[in-house]
Amino acid sequence: MAYESFYEGVPYSLEPVYKAKEGYGDVFTGYRSAFSKIGAPTSIQTANQIQEVANLLNQGVKHVELQPLSEGVFDQIPKQHFREIARLQKMAGAETSVHAPFIEPSGFGREGWNEQDWKAAEQQLNSVIDRVQDLNPKGGMPIVVHASAIQGSEETPVSDKLKKEYIEGFKARHRGISPPKELVDSLKYKRIIAINQDTKQLIPAEREERIYPDDVAGTAPGEKVKPSIRTPMEELEIHNQSDWHQNLTQVIFYKNRGDELIEQYYSGIKPLWKPIFGNPHIPEEEKDRQKKALPKEMWGAIDNSRIAYEYVQQASLTLNSLFNKAYKYGNDEEKALLRRAAKEYEEKFESRDLAIQSQAVQDLAIKMENVHPQVFVPIEQFATDKSATTFANAAWHAFKMNKKNPPVIAIENLYPGMAFSRSEQLKGLIEESRKKFQDQAVNNGYTRDEAKKIAEKMIGATWDVGHLNMQRKSGFDEKELIKETENIAPYVKHVHLTDNFGYSDSHLPPGMGNVPIKKIMDELEGQGFAGKKVVEAGAFAQHFRISPTQATLEALGSPLYTMMQAPYWNQALATPGEYFSGYGPILPEQHFSMYGTGFSGMPVELGGQMAGKTSRVSGTPME
Repeated sequence: MAYESFYEGVPYSLEPVYKAKEGYGDVFTGYRSAFSKIGAPTSIQTANQIQEVANLLNQGVKHVELQPLSEGVFDQIPKQHFREIARLQKMAGAETSVHAPFIEPSGFGREGWNEQDWKAAEQQLNSVIDRVQDLNPKGGMPIVVHASAIQGSEETPVSDKLKKEYIEGFKARHRGISPPKELVDSLKYKRIIAINQDTKQLIPAEREERIYPDDVAGTAPGEKVKPSIRTPMEELEIHNQSDWHQNLTQVIFYKNRGDELIEQYYSGIKPLWKPIFGNPHIPEEEKDRQKKALPKEMWGAIDNSRIAYEYVQQASLTLNSLFNKAYKYGNDEEKALLRRAAKEYEEKFESRDLAIQSQAVQDLAIKMENVHPQVFVPIEQFATDKSATTFANAAWHAFKMNKKNPPVIAIENLYPGMAFSRSEQLKGLIEESRKKFQDQAVNNGYTRDEAKKIAEKMIGATWDVGHLNMQRKSGFDEKELIKETENIAPYVKHVHLTDNFGYSDSHLPPGMGNVPIKKIMDELEGQGFAGKKVVEAGAFAQHFRISPTQATLEALGSPLYTMMQAPYWNQALATPGEYFSGYGPILPEQHFSMYGTGFSGMPVELGGQMAGKTSRVSGTPME
């Protein structure tokens, strides 16, 4: 028999899923939102975004997010289609947001970082802004851009036991001195990716256990040695120090080779050095001519002194390169030291006395040993400057096009292990982007206060709760997820709602995983968030071939009517599906018109009234 013949019964009100505390329905998250505040995305796989938008509008969706994420797909959308989408949404009274295609705003590519890719990222983002500017003439349209797709630092929870072991090990290695707070705090990093700011070389730095002499010295023979913990930041500092000292060693090598020759040969020809052989304004051919005019016994001393000069010059060139690196990546205190040292160095080097020049190289090299430029830095530190420039320039480009109603550059957090996946990193990127935007606005005649207000309005975050929930696989619990949300809440302009179980970006409808949606949204709205919430459930639609809209309305407890009051969609499971017309789902009219309640509904060939084409006995056609 057909399913319509069965009476499903009334839900039992004492079942756990129907407790008053939780509302109604197993999928209900406890958080309620009006349907008008909930958005849905288009497919990422097709350029036929008009059809995608029409399908969503037909379902009653009032906010559509265009998500042709692939660069190739986005570029296959004709510009006329964006105008047609704007027309459709206007007729339906809907709004639009746009998810930009995959763009790496920092300029990193498959072969590392280069300036050409960095500039291309800005141009590509500007192109997206140009094409979608007319979709929402009211302004404030979120243009979602991934914060980064590059591998970044990976954080894990730090237990009191781990912290204690680290502090004890550090004291043992440093004669009882406690580690600075920043090193203890850096225990949270399981791994960081560092970049050499000069060569753009990438290196990993891991939190790991190592055995040092101090660890072994305090143990008896046969006793198990307890290794010390070294943080990724300590590894990074070792890279910086070893790289720096290796370069300085090369300077001293050239200087010492020159000194050997100076000590042996220079004194005999010193009176001739400054006016002739050490004079950079005299051509080498002229120096050779003047050498041949001197006694042959002096030629060896002159030639060796000239070789010594080449060594000193090579040491000086290497030192100049290191000085540039030290000044570029040093702190303010180190820069002040370098300025004083540079003045002394120039005074000595201009003397054109070979021995004094060699001593000048040594003196500057010694002073530079006290400088520790941070050439290797965490990739987020390097990428923040580059990405912030991209976002600030794109925001300024959008602002110049529409100063009255500009769009919003909404920077989205990605998965754990990717750059800017943590709230503190994302917040820093947004603040730096706003700062760079303000600088441009001030340079173009706006006051600092005006520029700040515009920047805060135009640059913010898209908070993807599914990506956030994936921090569970790194060991973080629900409390940390809410803490992350609390930290980023003042910057959030747009939200991506989706569900998963913390291990992959499953893209399930809300209520089907373990994302604490109610607590997250309560925190965001408690700090003033009033934007749209786009439900990303594409995987659900792909695998189950049904729209996630109904499941979303049930999960978010949306009201059936306009006002935020009962009945809600999550309660509709316990109400009749139809009102007073027809027979309802229990007695479907079509069922009885086809099959009847007696023999009259049987096929003609069996004595009934329903026409048939074949015999019910043999299956052969009836003549």
